[in-house]
Order: sequence, then structure tokens, then C-alpha cells
Amino acid sequence: MANTSSAKKAVRKMARKTEVNRARRSFVRGLLRKAEDAITSGDKAAAAAAVNAAEPALMRAVGKGVYHKNTAARKISRLNKRVKALG
Repeated sequence: MANTSSAKKAVRKMARKTEVNRARRSFVRGLLRKAEDAITSGDKAAAAAAVNAAEPALMRAVGKGVYHKNTAARKISRLNKRVKALG
């Protein structure tokens, strides 16, 4: 348990940040799931739209420190590759 007042404040800050990051991660996961579903359905237009919606959200999460940039780049690359293969 935190002993000093600054340590207690740090714990409060981390708790708030954890909640925000959890919401951001959940939002991005939802968009990625929609993209995956669109790709598996075989509709190239819907899949491309879903990937185009997921990409900026994923990169925004990178900017906020939720994901590493290489992780996001890898996910986007793989999704785009699968969309391209639908054609």
C-alpha cells in the first residue's frame, strides 16, 4: 500500500489512466473484430470500409500509448493484405 501522499496520488492517477486505456483498447478491438467479420463474409467493399475505419482508431491508440506502433502497423498490414486478397 502507498505510504506517502504522492504515492497515493500516483495510485489514483494510474487507476484513472487504466480505465481510459481499457476503454480505448476495447473500442479498437471492436473495430478490428468488425473488420475481421467483414473480411470473412467475403464482401470486399464492406471489408475495405471496416479496415479504413479501424486504421485511424488504431493509430490514435498508438499515439495515446495503448499499443506499440509496430503492433498496430502489423495488424493494419495483415488486414489490408487480406482485403486485397478478396479481389
